[in-house]
This record gives sequence, C-alpha cells and structure tokens, in this order.
Amino acid sequence: MVRIALLLAMLFSFPVFTMSSAVASEQAPFETGVQQQLLGSPVYIQIFKQERTLELYAKVENKFQLVGAFRICDFSGGLGNKRREGDFKSPEGFYNIDIHHLKPDSRFYRAINIGFPNDYDRAQGYSGKYLMIHGNCLSIGCYAMTDVNMNVIFNYVQAAFNNGQRNVEISIYPFKMTEANMKLNKYSTYINFWRQLEPGYAYFEKYHQPPSVSVIGGNYVVNQTQTLTPQPSQLAFATVK
Repeated sequence: MVRIALLLAMLFSFPVFTMSSAVASEQAPFETGVQQQLLGSPVYIQIFKQERTLELYAKVENKFQLVGAFRICDFSGGLGNKRREGDFKSPEGFYNIDIHHLKPDSRFYRAINIGFPNDYDRAQGYSGKYLMIHGNCLSIGCYAMTDVNMNVIFNYVQAAFNNGQRNVEISIYPFKMTEANMKLNKYSTYINFWRQLEPGYAYFEKYHQPPSVSVIGGNYVVNQTQTLTPQPSQLAFATVK
C-alpha cells in the first residue's frame, strides 16, 4: 500500500505534458523515477486526429491514468476512416495489438503496427497494410511521432507486453468526441461512422477503462455481449516494415 500511495503521489504531482495543435515544440522527457515506476504496467492508447495528439495511459490500481499526451508530427488524408489502399488516409476506429505488432528496427526508427484492417474494416471491404505509429516525424497514412516521443511510447508498450499484458488497445478518433464536437460535425459524410465510435470515447471518459468493442453486423458495438455464436478472430499477425 505504501508503494502504491507513493506511486500515485509521484504521478499526480508531476505535470502531465499536453500540447495543443498549434504547438510544434518537442515534449520534455519524463522524469526518470515516474517512468521507471510505471514501466511494465498495462497500457492503453488514444489518438485524436484533429488535436494531433496521442495519449498514453498506464493502469494505476484499477484505473488507466494519463502518462503523457504526445504531439503527432504528421498524418495524412484529414478526418475520416481509411477505406482503401492508396487513399493516403490514416485509420480511425478500435484496434487491438499484441507483441508481434512491434517493430523495434523499423526504417522509421521504431514502429507499432496498429493492426489495420481489423474485423470492422474487413466487413466494409476496406484494404490497406503497414499502417503504423512510428518515428521519423514524416509519414503518409501512418501516425508519425518524433523519435524521442516514439521511444517513450514504444518502451511503455513493450514493457507492458513483457510484463504479461497480452493485448494493447488503440482507439483512434477524429477528434475529442464531446457533444459539442459531434454537433459541429453532424453534417459530415462520416457522421454515421463516428456515432459508432462515440460510445467508446464516452465509456473511457466515465470509467477510465478501455471500452470492450465487438463487430456485429458489420458495425462497431461498444460494451455489448455478442449473442451470436462467436467466430474465430480473423485478425492475423500483421507484417510490419
């Protein structure tokens, strides 16, 4: 209990670095003590395109707490989900990766394959491959980070796997899915798709736990048990570059 209390005190007394879309400066490195304490904890990732932000969470006691918000250097194609190979879009949706999706020796410094296409993407007939979160700060279709920030993100994810976490969930949203933002975008051609993502965002905001996501009838369904006979997952280990 003393160790947990100390960890919580360190976590909440140390400032979490957040960056608006207008800020292009590098995030300051994490304080060494906090980083070492949280390495190996279960992790969760959220990405917000419009805010150009990747949020990294670590599990502390029974809740996922924000470790850091990292500026995304580059992504392509604007808002909306990726639909076909060569459309230069960066994916949106709910993805689930395991240790085989890590590529420590990527030519883009270090990389995490997000697992596109997932079951939803395949149900829609979408195509594409090698969609990553990676370093090098330059990309088409991926989420590119600075090498410094990618190193922190990669180390947390790798340590979580090495410490027993079997799958890491990555939720990718067009923007912070608040009621106000949904109203602002209600005439978008993507609004029906975004309404499928909104419950996942709301669930995490309320409970600080990653949402449980299924694909039923070709649609995302959040926190609902599938009543049909479960089918073996079609998610194959993606080859990463």
